[in-house]
Amino acid sequence: MVARYVVSPRGGRRAYPDITSALRAAAARGRAAQIEIAPGHYGETLFVQGEVRLTALEGPGSVVVSGTGGTVLDTSGSVHVHGLALTGRDADAVACRAGTLTLEHTEIRASGGVALNARPRTSVTLRDSVVLHGRTLFAGSAGLVERCRFTDAADNAIAVIEGARVAVRGSRIEGSRIHGVRVCDAGAEVTGCELTGTGHAALMADSRAELTVADCAITAVHAEGIMFIEQSRGSVDNTRVTDARHGIGAASGADPVVRGCVLTDCHDTGINVQTSARGRFEDCQVLRAGNVAVFSTQGGAPEVRGGRISEGNVGIALTDGGRGRFTGIGIEDLTASALRVWNGSKGVFEHVRVDRCPQGLDTTQGDGGTAADLTDVVFRDFEVTAVTALGQSRVTLRDVKAERGVVGFGVGEEAQLLVHDCDVSAMSVGGAVAYGRAKLAAKNLTVRGAGTGLIGSGSAYLDLADSEFTDCATMGAAFTDECGGRMVNCAVDGAPGAAVLDNGRVDLVALRTSLPVVHKTVHTVEPTPTVINNYNGPVIYGPVIHSQFSWNNDNVSQQQTGRDDSST
Repeated sequence: MVARYVVSPRGGRRAYPDITSALRAAAARGRAAQIEIAPGHYGETLFVQGEVRLTALEGPGSVVVSGTGGTVLDTSGSVHVHGLALTGRDADAVACRAGTLTLEHTEIRASGGVALNARPRTSVTLRDSVVLHGRTLFAGSAGLVERCRFTDAADNAIAVIEGARVAVRGSRIEGSRIHGVRVCDAGAEVTGCELTGTGHAALMADSRAELTVADCAITAVHAEGIMFIEQSRGSVDNTRVTDARHGIGAASGADPVVRGCVLTDCHDTGINVQTSARGRFEDCQVLRAGNVAVFSTQGGAPEVRGGRISEGNVGIALTDGGRGRFTGIGIEDLTASALRVWNGSKGVFEHVRVDRCPQGLDTTQGDGGTAADLTDVVFRDFEVTAVTALGQSRVTLRDVKAERGVVGFGVGEEAQLLVHDCDVSAMSVGGAVAYGRAKLAAKNLTVRGAGTGLIGSGSAYLDLADSEFTDCATMGAAFTDECGGRMVNCAVDGAPGAAVLDNGRVDLVALRTSLPVVHKTVHTVEPTPTVINNYNGPVIYGPVIHSQFSWNNDNVSQQQTGRDDSST
């Protein structure tokens, strides 16, 4: 049977003047106790043992307990607190040393340090409560947080460490100086929560943590909305991140699973995977990313399936050894490249649709380790090129379509472009272009309605087989400078001019056309102007007359004569 105790500083029949005296009486009887507290401000430090329930008689906030220093509520046993406002200073405001602690409709204020400390092998429930300024710490304990508000924590609002297991549900975390929830070598589930205004990642998983996130909204974060690092794992489902620097990040070996999330108005990147992290991202949307929607770098290797990228700068970017596989993604209305593979990175793109972007695939900064493999990819309504392979990169296209642009496929410098079963239509300049010392190899390439179907210049090498060039405005193919190669079993139809402008270096084998072949050597590159390099001095382009130069002098004198075209 539960013993009932009443506390009232105004006195009364069988009333205790303070909470401490009621606790002593309950401990002396050794029975389960219910202590009902009248409104007032109690300057006490409470040590609660056994099975005890502390209740504010007139509802939440009517009873304020503040210690003179240190912990204000210290519990061991099975303790239930309802409606109290607890204010601590300089140490743990509330500490559960052993057993279980439940706090409902409670307010905890901590001017510094820890607001609530759930110590190892304890279990703490925090429900319908408010925590101001301090940190809620679960260390090796079990915890449940429901419908609570955490405001202006000096570091992390909730910390889950040392093997703790905690569920956070339906709560709001705002203004934390570091993280909203940090999980370190522990496990946490965060469901249906709102997080805003954190100084660092709103949700952080590190040191092999397990973090599960579902149905959350994250806004106005100065770093990542959600971050997984140091081999942490977990999942993120149906969560929205708005106005963060990065939407969701993974680094240093982390491997999360992210499904059905919306990452919008991120200042830098939407999805950021780096330093040997992985991650699977399914049916996510990245909208209006300030820099890159999906970014992989320094050995990052995400797998992205489904979803949409829209209205940002760059769509998918891999650089500095980044890798990734991207399948079934729609990309639209960007201000720069849809796909970017640079600096030793490797990307595989399958069943991707790109609409209304200035450029499709870009390997401008591609060294010998840079490779891109595209299968069943469509580029529509682009301003420059659908595919640009440069540097020493290697790009392979299979069943790729380019519609309505300037150049369909372009390869230059020392890059290689391998084309299989691809289709280009409605290009204002060229269907496929090779220049520099690049190599273009194509089989079953179809070009319809380009200015010129195929263009080769510089020292490029072209190897085409079983390809078709139809309704090109100028000609089917044009070879200039010293470019060489062969066209085997190709067809040119419908061009109003010549079938081929031949420089004599490309073998035309079994060419099918009713149009003329024009044999002519054409140089498309202007001679390089004379450049005189005076090292540690001026660099002069073109002719110079009646001039003298001096450099590395402390003093320089200049005299103008009567002639207009000379000076000393």
